[in-house]
Amino acid sequence: MKKIDKTAGKEGEEIALKLLDDINYEILETNYRFGNSGEIDIIAKDPEGYIVFTEVKLRHNLNYGEPEYAITKGKQKQIKRLASAYLFEKEIVEYPCRFDVICIMQYPGEDAEVNHYIDAF
Repeated sequence: MKKIDKTAGKEGEEIALKLLDDINYEILETNYRFGNSGEIDIIAKDPEGYIVFTEVKLRHNLNYGEPEYAITKGKQKQIKRLASAYLFEKEIVEYPCRFDVICIMQYPGEDAEVNHYIDAF
């Protein structure tokens, strides 16, 4: 991954963490990895007790399309596999879970536009 991609990813995650904190989510993990099969950006517990696996996408322009379109079926499968690994590793059973997506458009010199998609897939 290019350095600029990592910087943008970190920036997006900071915006997402602030959003989740503002709506009283408890952050359990960030950048969760299991082997070499990718990562889950944020794992949190929402106020209703759900474990929420959250993918964050930030864009500074539309050169690669809107951030929502970056969550492909393949990416969804990868996140689901990692979520299963997380639940197994932490010995969490019979706990309500869901998958959210936070998409951020941050044009240079403008405030970020943030969309939080609850139970996105």
